[in-house]
Order: sequence, then C-alpha cells, then structure tokens
Amino acid sequence: MKLIRILAVDDHEMTTLGYKYILEDADFDGFEVKVETARSYETAEEKIKSSIRTIPFDIILLDIQLFPAHSGENRSGEDLGVLAREVTPDSKIVFMSSFSDSYRINSLFKSVDPDGYMVKSEIDEQSLIAMVNTVSTRPPYYTAGALSAIRKKMANDFDLVDEQDKKILHYLSIGTRTKDIAPLISAANTTVESRKRQLKKLFEIDNGNDITLIEEARKRGFL
Repeated sequence: MKLIRILAVDDHEMTTLGYKYILEDADFDGFEVKVETARSYETAEEKIKSSIRTIPFDIILLDIQLFPAHSGENRSGEDLGVLAREVTPDSKIVFMSSFSDSYRINSLFKSVDPDGYMVKSEIDEQSLIAMVNTVSTRPPYYTAGALSAIRKKMANDFDLVDEQDKKILHYLSIGTRTKDIAPLISAANTTVESRKRQLKKLFEIDNGNDITLIEEARKRGFL
C-alpha cells in the first residue's frame, strides 16, 4: 500500500501529536499515513533537508508562529515554507495557523504559494482527513475562514506586506529607532517613514504610534 509521509511542525507538542494520532489512525482509500513531528525551526529544517537524501515528505504541515511573540525571534513557519519550496519542491505545503487575517494569509500565498491553509479553530478530525485526501490528489484545500480571507483580499486593492515591510516591523518590535532602521534595510529614512504610514493605513490604524503598529502587526501574525 502507498505510504504518504507527513511532517507536522508546531511548537506545541500536543498539537502535532493530535495530528499524528488522528491521521495515522484514519482509514484512507489506497494509502496509509506516517506522521513525523518537529517542535522547533531547527528540528524541522534538519528533517526537511535530510529527507532529500532518503524520501522527501509528501506533505508538510506548518504553523506560522514557531516562537513566542516576545522572544524577538524573526524566523517563522513562513521561512520554513520558503526553504521547503527550494529544497523539496514536490512536497505539498499546508499552513495550520490561528491567524485568519486576509493580509497575513495572502502574504503567505505570495512568498510560499502553499497547497492549503487551515485556520486552527476550524480544524477537527474530519477536516484533517479531508485535507490529506485533497492535498495528496487535487490541491488546494482551505477551511472556510481561510477561503473567506482569500476572497476578501481579491475584493480590494491594498498591496501586500512585503519583505522590507516585515523587516521594518521586526526592528520596531525589538526597540530599534526609526532613524536606525534605514541603514539596516539599505533604505532612506523617508522610505521607512513612508512604509510605516502605509502599514498603518493597511492595518486601519488612524492615529496610532509605533507601539500600536507593533501590537496590530502581532495580532495579524507578522511578528
């Protein structure tokens, strides 16, 4: 019988074990599932890179936020998704996250182009099994909240948050002054200020300061 190999990455062990027990115990038509887990960026990176020497994972499940927001760590599940696209391009990538903000989800589609997105509050045994069936044959697979966010983005004209915006948000979040950010991202001070204004507009912050911007960026999963 065909074996579908899955890597589940989440910093909460109970989450990955839940995926593992449900999927390995499920009855699939024509294949069975084996789930490996990883709780950190480093462990997941090693498993993904090592898989190219054996058998690459068929499906990689990624949480976006792999570290507590206060940790100052700038790596994320999105970075792992970019890595996986480069190292094992045939692997299907599905994000499993609590974030349902349309800008965050569509930013992931721009950088990773995943084969599915599941909002954690909508995940249950049936949806997990349906996701594996769909992604392994005819992707993509989206839960209702993810699909709603995608449609919402298609209906407006806002630009996505790009890599330079993410760097600005990161440096602001660790206390870097605006004037000191410009040389760190090879940009002019006026560019940093302009992008901050655009981010506030994008996040619908009318009169907020940098602290408000950082808090809103965290809520939307950019930090």
